[in-house]
Amino acid sequence: QVQLVESGGGLVQAGGSLRLSCAASGSIFSINGMGWYRQAPGKSRELVAAITHGGDTNYADSVKVRFTISRDNAKNAVYLEMNSLKPEDTAVYYCNAVLWAAGTAGYLEVWGQGTLVTVSS
Repeated sequence: QVQLVESGGGLVQAGGSLRLSCAASGSIFSINGMGWYRQAPGKSRELVAAITHGGDTNYADSVKVRFTISRDNAKNAVYLEMNSLKPEDTAVYYCNAVLWAAGTAGYLEVWGQGTLVTVSS
């Protein structure tokens, strides 16, 4: 069974930094795109950052310059370095991957369970 496991969330003061990690486990043949989404209370889930297998990245305007996404293809992992955090960054952050695994007919989208990031003012 394929799963994504996130870590690194927590409470931080405004202006601080956090690093989120996400590792995919299971019988995985290939991972295409990976990314981070977030959902704040009362709001829809939104894309924060995404990265292709080749390393091309895409960011939400609200996090450009402050956040950096990276991945380690050998470890099936994706990371999100978050700097200059603001209270409006408070949300549950979800890892996302499009992958091909044993027992599936093709690529499918998988989500992590989410990790809470709270930024205090």
